[in-house]
Amino acid sequence: MWQIILKLIGSIIVLFGIILIYDARIITKKFFGFGDQNEASNGLKILGFIIAIVGGLILYFV
Repeated sequence: MWQIILKLIGSIIVLFGIILIYDARIITKKFFGFGDQNEASNGLKILGFIIAIVGGLILYFV
């Protein structure tokens, strides 16, 4: 039972990371000015990549 729950949580974390990677430009247009968009989108892509790796590790070890 706990394995199923952890796999579901890991899948959701991976999905959230992938959404951050692909929609980083759209998210930064909503929250940042024009000068900070490139740096903020790169930061969100890196954060999404790290989050996706963490979710993948959860899926791998469970």
